Amino acid sequence: MEVCQDRCLGRNVWPDNVWRDHIERTVRTRVRQHPMPPFDVPEGDPFGPHNLPYGVFSLPGTEGSAGAEGSAGAEGSAGAADRRVGVRLGDHVLDAGAAAAALGSPYVSLLARPSLNPLLAAGRTAWSDVRRALTAWVTVPSHRETIESLFHPLSEVTLHLPFEVADYVDFYASENHARNVGRIFRPDAEDSLTPNWKHLPIGYHGRSGTVVVSGTDVVRPSGQRKAPSDPAPVFGPSVRLDIEAEVGFVVGTPSRQGSPVALGDFREHVFGLCLLNDWSARDVQAWEYVPLGPFLGKSFATSVSAWITPLDALEPARVAPPERTHPLLPYLDDSDDEPGGYDLRISVSVNGHVVSEPPFSSMYWTAAQQLAHMTVNGASLRTGDLYGSGTVSGPSERERGSLLELTWNGRDPLELPDGKRTFLEDGDVVTLSAWAPGPDGTRVGLGDVTGRVVPSQAHPASH
Repeated sequence: MEVCQDRCLGRNVWPDNVWRDHIERTVRTRVRQHPMPPFDVPEGDPFGPHNLPYGVFSLPGTEGSAGAEGSAGAEGSAGAADRRVGVRLGDHVLDAGAAAAALGSPYVSLLARPSLNPLLAAGRTAWSDVRRALTAWVTVPSHRETIESLFHPLSEVTLHLPFEVADYVDFYASENHARNVGRIFRPDAEDSLTPNWKHLPIGYHGRSGTVVVSGTDVVRPSGQRKAPSDPAPVFGPSVRLDIEAEVGFVVGTPSRQGSPVALGDFREHVFGLCLLNDWSARDVQAWEYVPLGPFLGKSFATSVSAWITPLDALEPARVAPPERTHPLLPYLDDSDDEPGGYDLRISVSVNGHVVSEPPFSSMYWTAAQQLAHMTVNGASLRTGDLYGSGTVSGPSERERGSLLELTWNGRDPLELPDGKRTFLEDGDVVTLSAWAPGPDGTRVGLGDVTGRVVPSQAHPASH
């Protein structure tokens, strides 16, 4: 235990200057040293006019700490008056509210805001109308002179949490992940899945107040932990800190309490999606989760991308989910519905080294089924609700979405250029990236999620 704790807490710590150098190198690979004019997006750019994800940014003078794309600031670093809704085009961000005002658009009231929430709440018709307008603004030549000055290089803005998170729910929708976990912790079980797994999408309610934007440091959590051989629990920093590569879905249109949301109404309520890293303290989680499920082992931080990709941009990426092996109750039966899966190609890197490429198309339960199950008891939706897919894992070892699986609970360490890893060490930088098939052979890029692990803060109980 002492050796593990030393490795997890004390070695290979990236000093602040090394961290800054890493961020600068990352930005340079994404943003050209001499950016092209904002409208001259190279053919094949995954952030071309076929994509147009939404974010929230502020201009120089209100920056926070550096992040992986542009700069991602702590949520207190820029006041609401300094923040504005932006739309990404290539290596630039368009000030969407200012563009709407300059062009006399009726959508000023939705876009000239410090958060995406007003747009989220406006509903499906408004989402489609605004997207059509934005597409015209960035593609019709007659608009160029009016809005060109309203673009800002991505490298010169600070990115913020793009919406105010209402409730947060996390699911467990990958059969590959669930079976891997079952084999790790219940190796002698007749079935690696729990009896309910094929009948409903398992989930739990998380903590919305600790959802943070990409680029925010993640403080190593402390809590109680007890190994099976230990005589009693101890308190201290987690020594089995893990990641979970997930996709988050952002709710726009609310629902009334007592009124379940049907499968077919998914697109009426969900605005878009983003990459999500649900950081996990496996040792804390293992000791606390019986009988009520995850608590402190999961609630300390959930990182999301600074960019929300609207569902309309992902139409070409829709695919059928895996074949159902058990009959489903009517409210979850999607056999006659349009394809509910999404073909998202995810990459997970640790300190710049790719360790996994989980395929989202392999997820057994769809986002529409998760939404239907989440509300079938009459629970209401609120604008800004966020729900995570659960860890995305494919069938092969190279496609596992957590270190728990990649190292088989620490048995098989990962070989990285800077040393072996079972779980995360202080100073480690984790980045999730992804793309999806777009129209006419293009790719739709999803905004990265990056986080650096920093040492646990001293706790009064430890003195």
